[in-house]
Amino acid sequence: MKVTVERAELLKSLAHVHRVVERRNTIPILANVLMRTDARGLALKATDLDIEIVEVIPAEVGEEGATTVPAHTIYDIVRKLPDGSQVQIETSGDRGTLTVRAGRSRFQLQTLPETDFPDLAAGEMSHRFTLNAGELKRLVDKTQFAISTEETRYYLNGIYLHVTEAAGQPVLRAVATDGHRLAQAQTAAPAGASGMPGVIVPRKAVTEIQRLVENGESELTVELSTAKIRVLLDRVVLTSKLIDGTFPDYGRVIPLGNDKTLVVRKAEFAAAVDRVSTVASERGRAVKLSLADGHLTLTVTNPDSGSAVEEIEVEYAAEPLDIGFNSRYLLDITAQIEGDEAELKLADPGSPTLVQEPNATSSLYVLMPMRV
Repeated sequence: MKVTVERAELLKSLAHVHRVVERRNTIPILANVLMRTDARGLALKATDLDIEIVEVIPAEVGEEGATTVPAHTIYDIVRKLPDGSQVQIETSGDRGTLTVRAGRSRFQLQTLPETDFPDLAAGEMSHRFTLNAGELKRLVDKTQFAISTEETRYYLNGIYLHVTEAAGQPVLRAVATDGHRLAQAQTAAPAGASGMPGVIVPRKAVTEIQRLVENGESELTVELSTAKIRVLLDRVVLTSKLIDGTFPDYGRVIPLGNDKTLVVRKAEFAAAVDRVSTVASERGRAVKLSLADGHLTLTVTNPDSGSAVEEIEVEYAAEPLDIGFNSRYLLDITAQIEGDEAELKLADPGSPTLVQEPNATSSLYVLMPMRV
């Protein structure tokens, strides 16, 4: 194999693929990135057996071939090369090494044969649809913070992507929950998505999709089956296994009859929550919201460090109410609100609260209260 490629192109591609590689590997080949040259240019591929990324970049191919080298090592080498340099990559078949040259720098890396590199065969994909990359990124961005980190409830360790109906129209909906909070976002269902199976996309694949979508204007293609999902964007193909489990009936926890409406200025509310939570205990992070006509008092009491109180003006005309929330969860949710105001629909101190933008229908959030 002999190939010359621009350093910027190679670095960008390695940045995409090397993140998939786990630093602690019991299988040596999984610590490597596969490099293959053909008529299209230079193809880079990495996998951890659950997720696989392949990217093809333009290159001047002198001799076609393939090999694998340590992913993090070659990424660090290319990252430290001078801007604008041309990188020459060449394999020496008899010695099992790969040489990287740029300017006066020369590196030799040990390789493993490409025949040992695993292939995450996707198999037959039952559904395929195209949508705006920015729309998929919006669905992911608005829900990923609520993904559970509890490994025992593995079916909550991802985003539930499915097609359903809202206001009589088919929508592609993303939902994530950790049992304490729930995030839901949706967009008009693209052609080809109808009848798709509801799938749980794992956290690592969700993170990679967020990173890959740099330009929200481009189109991407999604292919999926009951076991795998594949995202095709520009020169990148991401394939991931899905979480094999049943996502809970999330509709049952979305409150419909909450009759007390609180409207806050998002920035002012978030800043107040952030300030008073400074003295909150790391474990509980509880903040008490005391609501009265037109006023909200935020209180945090921590026996170990002290207390904090702040009052802000809000729109609230219902009967007085005291309710507690995890301050971190409140801040995570308000960060997703795009407008200047956030609307909280409350019932009583023990019932879930619904949070959304006034008059918004594309996303909503549910937050369970805490005892304070």
